[in-house]
Amino acid sequence: MGTWGTGPFDNDTAADFSYILDDAPIAERAEFVRGVLTRTVRATGYLTEADEAVAAAALIAAQCPGGQPVETPYGPQQPLPAFPHDFRELAARALDRVLADEPERSAAWLDSTNARQWLSSLQVLKDVLDPQPAPLDVPLFDL
Repeated sequence: MGTWGTGPFDNDTAADFSYILDDAPIAERAEFVRGVLTRTVRATGYLTEADEAVAAAALIAAQCPGGQPVETPYGPQQPLPAFPHDFRELAARALDRVLADEPERSAAWLDSTNARQWLSSLQVLKDVLDPQPAPLDVPLFDL
């Protein structure tokens, strides 16, 4: 696999995923993305779907509040459907699975700085997909 950066589409597998997604009929694109994420969540052993799952999660996060648009020539060029709300949780779970497989993935970069940037980019996606509730500024009880 060729990798040229730490972004979600900066490798051959993710770029191929986006080309396949572009070729799919628009009515089938959401289910294609769901399939990638579901296979990732259910995978056991070595995770072969990781790069596709990260790319799929980036597409879903782009439609969430606080998400960044996918602006790369290696991402999908065709319109995407509005993903159902339940895709957020599925994408977050897929990222958890990718992160559980992380030591092997991080070894793909000879430069540890790139591995840290990649992990950081996954955490940004996860934070958008599965935001933590804001703490309350008001005490719950007045003592």
